[in-house]
Amino acid sequence: MTRARANVCAVFAMLALSAGAHGAKMDSPADLAFDARMRELESELRCLVCQNQTLADSNADLADDLRREVRTLARSGKSDDEIKAYLVQRYGDFVLYRPPVRRSTLLLWGGPFALLAGGALLWSVVLRRRQRLPDPTVVAGDDALERARRALDG
Repeated sequence: MTRARANVCAVFAMLALSAGAHGAKMDSPADLAFDARMRELESELRCLVCQNQTLADSNADLADDLRREVRTLARSGKSDDEIKAYLVQRYGDFVLYRPPVRRSTLLLWGGPFALLAGGALLWSVVLRRRQRLPDPTVVAGDDALERARRALDG
């Protein structure tokens, strides 16, 4: 009788496990497409806290809030461009990971190149000035040698 109870318990356990697995929600193709769309959109938006990470890569609490807000807007039927426009209106162009080239973002896009060009110009000026100056070790060495010869000769 104990063996029969064990078999019955095993059968009920298998049924319970299979019912739980059967009851698990399977993602529909629409859910998978929505998630892919959200990942793509979140990779185009900047985390406002981390600043050098996309919204998709950030673990900050504000990034979680923004991801929820983006998903809510998307579920309400807004397009990706409408969501971006809403976020830009609310947070400025900085929220875009690749902000558009505008008058207000010209320094952002051109600043690094201007600094690089300025550094290269400064470097060339320093090198040219060094080439114009006589080598102090050669001049001092020649003077010292000449003075030593004069002292020995006379």
